[in-house]
Amino acid sequence: MRVLLSTIGSRGDVQPVVALASRLRSLGEEVRVCAPPDFREWIDGLGIPVVPLGPELRGTAAPEPAAGRSLPSPEDLRRQVEETVAAQFATVGRAARGCDVLVACGALQVAARSVAETLEIPYVHASYCPVTLPSPHHAPPPMPGLVPPDGADDAALWELDAQRWNAVFGAALNAHRASAGLEPVTDVRGHVFTDRPWLAADPVLGPWPGSADLDVVQTGAWILPDPRPLPDDLEAFLDAGDPPVYFGLGSMPAPGDIGRVMVQTARELGRRAVVSRGWAGLSPVDGGPDCFSVGEVNQQALFRRVAAVVHHGGAGTTTAAARAGAPQVVIPQVYDQPYWARRVADLGIGAAHAPGPPTVDSLAAVLARALEPGATAKARAVAAQVRTDGADAAARLLAALERVPEDHVDRIRRPR
Repeated sequence: MRVLLSTIGSRGDVQPVVALASRLRSLGEEVRVCAPPDFREWIDGLGIPVVPLGPELRGTAAPEPAAGRSLPSPEDLRRQVEETVAAQFATVGRAARGCDVLVACGALQVAARSVAETLEIPYVHASYCPVTLPSPHHAPPPMPGLVPPDGADDAALWELDAQRWNAVFGAALNAHRASAGLEPVTDVRGHVFTDRPWLAADPVLGPWPGSADLDVVQTGAWILPDPRPLPDDLEAFLDAGDPPVYFGLGSMPAPGDIGRVMVQTARELGRRAVVSRGWAGLSPVDGGPDCFSVGEVNQQALFRRVAAVVHHGGAGTTTAAARAGAPQVVIPQVYDQPYWARRVADLGIGAAHAPGPPTVDSLAAVLARALEPGATAKARAVAAQVRTDGADAAARLLAALERVPEDHVDRIRRPR
């Protein structure tokens, strides 16, 4: 079988795709990946064919917007959407030629199903977080700049979300579908997600709450094993004292002077700190011997050596910390991050920081709760329940496609 896996986003969106690609290759399947050019060298180095999709994204984590920079106009936004959808049709369309199935991961794969429809091959949509899929048991993830109406219930918020999808993507999507001889789409979100999406999230950390409209297949999180050793200087730092606290924001922008706040918070609690630079270029504020700066590093190994993990609440980092048995503090900013913050708090494996940039006092208060013995014990207990076979489960579903029931894979045929 020849499989195309496509995604757009940061490492948290791409690494699960690479995990699934690696597992498919181990089962003897052919696979190629569409992903942002930021990750081309890394994926190439793993021996997986990769097709760059869209622009580089690293610049989106700039610490502060340039002074006086104006927001894009409605015309600018319309043009950006048209360019994005056109690029997806062109790039994913080329990459999908000769493939037997197309798996689109994340919420930005607007053109993928139409490409699959044109080529008359099966299509699967995969999400990484339950809250990104419509359900009467939760609201849609918060979107920047959108304020929900007062008193709106979850059903009304999901209806507004569907309207937003149509308003943003409908015209561009249907223009390309018309050029390909395809019928117009009236429900863009439902078209992209299908009524049989896959959920690549751990069922303990992110259980699917259910919905009468969706038949969700929860495979478990797609985890890529990381055999890399930790750098020698990091090993030396870890061995030189008590387990430090890890701080990192991944690909997210850095609010205020967060680097100073992180280090001072650790010192306030008598802890050492490991600060991940991430896309925002965070760094300790001084060269003190109690703090250490790291770049791209094996989180699976590092998180087993720290006292706690303070992070932005991405699905991948939340899962990695939970799997390592490290208590967590989540500083959520956008999209699915508030959901993971709530889950960490609800499971008792850490604490959630309130919305807004942290101060030393506010971050120290929630970190102190996460470092309590009860949270540490709970984190270790939950670690034993986190599944590690999600990528294998998804790969075997795809590898056995002919035997997968129709309620698992949406076979799309081009309208006559």
